[in-house]
Amino acid sequence: MTATEHAEIVIIGGGIIGCSIAYHLTRMGKTDVLLLEKSGLTHGATWHAAGLVGQLRASRNLTRMLQRSVALYDTLEAETGQATDWKRVGSLRVASSPGRLTEIKRSLTMAKSFGLEMHLLSAQEAQELCPILSTEGVLAAAYLPSDGYADPASLTQALAKGARMKGAKIRQGAKVTGFEIKNGRVDAVLTPESRITCDILVNAGGMWARELGLSMGVRVPSIAVEHQYLITDPIPDLPKSMPTLRDPDLRIYYKPEVRGIVIGGWEEGTPPFGENGIPPDFGQQLLPGNFERFEGLAQAAFKRTPIVETVGVRELINGPIPFSADGEYVMGKAPELDNVFVAAGFTYGIAGGGGAGAMMAEWITQGRPSLDLWPLDIRRFGYHHTTKAFCFPRAIDLYGKYYALGYPKQEHHSARGIRRSPLYDKLKAKRAVFGSRGGWERPNWFAPAGMEAEDRPSFGKPNWFDTVGAEHKAVRERVALIDQTSFSKAEILGPGTLAFLQRLCAADMDKPVGSIIYTQLCNERGGIEADVTFIRLEENRFYFVTGSAFATHDFHWIRSHMPRDGSVFLVDMTSARATINLCGPLARQVLAKVAEADVSNAAFPFATAREIAVGAAPVLAARIGYVGELGWELHVPSEYAQHLYETLWAAGEEFGIADVGYRAIDTLRMEKGYLYWSSDITPDYNPYEAGLGFRISQKKPDFIGREALARIKAEGTKRRLCCFTLDQRRGFDLAVVGGECVLWDDRPVAVATSANFGHTVGKAILYAYLANEDIGLVGPANGYEIEAYGDRYKAARHEGPLYDPKMERLKS
Repeated sequence: MTATEHAEIVIIGGGIIGCSIAYHLTRMGKTDVLLLEKSGLTHGATWHAAGLVGQLRASRNLTRMLQRSVALYDTLEAETGQATDWKRVGSLRVASSPGRLTEIKRSLTMAKSFGLEMHLLSAQEAQELCPILSTEGVLAAAYLPSDGYADPASLTQALAKGARMKGAKIRQGAKVTGFEIKNGRVDAVLTPESRITCDILVNAGGMWARELGLSMGVRVPSIAVEHQYLITDPIPDLPKSMPTLRDPDLRIYYKPEVRGIVIGGWEEGTPPFGENGIPPDFGQQLLPGNFERFEGLAQAAFKRTPIVETVGVRELINGPIPFSADGEYVMGKAPELDNVFVAAGFTYGIAGGGGAGAMMAEWITQGRPSLDLWPLDIRRFGYHHTTKAFCFPRAIDLYGKYYALGYPKQEHHSARGIRRSPLYDKLKAKRAVFGSRGGWERPNWFAPAGMEAEDRPSFGKPNWFDTVGAEHKAVRERVALIDQTSFSKAEILGPGTLAFLQRLCAADMDKPVGSIIYTQLCNERGGIEADVTFIRLEENRFYFVTGSAFATHDFHWIRSHMPRDGSVFLVDMTSARATINLCGPLARQVLAKVAEADVSNAAFPFATAREIAVGAAPVLAARIGYVGELGWELHVPSEYAQHLYETLWAAGEEFGIADVGYRAIDTLRMEKGYLYWSSDITPDYNPYEAGLGFRISQKKPDFIGREALARIKAEGTKRRLCCFTLDQRRGFDLAVVGGECVLWDDRPVAVATSANFGHTVGKAILYAYLANEDIGLVGPANGYEIEAYGDRYKAARHEGPLYDPKMERLKS
């Protein structure tokens, strides 16, 4: 008979992530922590990890998180007395191609924005730091002096010791065999020896995280693939302080290792591991080395570091590593169960271990991390991401592209075609070039006759630039159709709906039936958790619309706050309704020809919605949009979508109607000053800072975040979202896409949240949050510059939208 015991927090998994979470929980005052490891600490993927610690990533908050890892590793050995073999020797990333040099220059700009020290070195300067480096073909190198490497097993043991020192318990050889689920929570964790009840469960199961999740009803989009690296025999006279080295053009990386070096890389077509289930007794084991598969990486190493061709091979390590459905970590609260957290998919887990453990501990104890981690949040995924049919081919594809050039707006080609609009085939026949968002195939742009219907991304002017400009012009000057079926949509209904939404939303939701209400859903600190639109259909029935990739996140936020008395229901309508955006100054003339309703401005004003017939289709027509022109978003039962499109197209031909894609939507919304959740607005920012204070109803007695927002309004904001344009027509040479550094009087003051080229204003547009003391005069002669790709350009700051600031066209 098994014994029953209790722990406040149970962590499954004894790799670096699980041990780091336990360590940080104890530093936050949580002592009733039990970590269960089925084998021994580090026995999954941690023990054979390469151990490189790099910090710079495309996301500012992810970079900050990795900086926290370094800060911890600097002090962990002294704190615990356990050796970590942490070496803060810096890192080199060499550029062996012009494209890579451009990418590195962009990284320099991002590092400056993020407050991370980084230098651009010549090939000769890089060789001085790394004497085994051949400078043949090397154009330059990026040097980050605070990067380094560690021994993964020692580092994990130090974290485990630190956790034990503050009261955590670690039980090795404790295999989890099942879970007891009650009322949407894990009530108990089962092992052969015991039944452990808990308040919080953390799945830090590494390569087993997906299988563990499925056994409790939580879908984790992380699998395992094979990864190889080679350890050489000793190399004479290697400097003890030699930095780690990466040559992404050759797909290889290096790390010093006991007088020799580790050489690894990211080849195409790595084999999956555990596709049909990971062997239950797999522990501190390796897979057979495959020298034939490693041959290409070895040849690259001979080119970049010729000395390795003259020394022996001590060992070829081949071990499984976790890899998520998009190559980034999978962190946060599981949407399926109320008390389960996930920390999985840690491909570069040693780099992230320290900081990720801290963020997870904050998430568990405080309800959210101190940094917005949307790029890592498990709720960024949908159902399809968690399936083997998607996750394995996409992970293997991304593995082979791990060091590929990171062109702006690059699309992946693996595991595509999963979610398709009823208009997909029709638009494909019209030469639509599709991108993927939330698994949906969405038209990004339409290739004119004689042009290849394929993306050619670039750091400069991509092949779609002029075509997107023409689509942009069609919306501004004529009329266009945009397939926006991928919108995530739901109905929220039930007798308690209005009261619930008044509590959930910052705006006043008690508007007349037929009103469209744009609002933010805020957290208790006033941060923006979602940016959404509601249509009031009946007194206690609302239609909800949000972005294609935000369904899991936003639906989870709503459901987690719904009353448990059955008075409110959320019904996902995404698949039931297609959406066609009819927009442009001639949109009314098109709609009037085919609608059995008066669509005049007087009869159908802005921000209202009506049920109307268009052709033979029953349509919920919402007079709103994201492009800044007169228009309607037409929501229709999916089976009517093709008929609706054909009817509108036929009616619009005399007006020069055009098909338009999502790339044009972004250029249009930038000009209009419309913001995008996850970049311009996030839980890190509140509505007043973002210029959305007008949407807050302080007349309501209570809503989530009201107290914090009232205080912010009374005290005033400390920063504000500002708009900039570049004098240079940057869209024609180097693309600005966000992450650029804003300088004022030669001092970095902000990082661009988003950027694009405005085809109507004829300039690049950027948004960035500035502290009050850094907000200077409007206009071009104000001391602002934008640094992009290592170069600086004079910038003008603007107040208000660049296009139609008085909303005259939108409300016409």
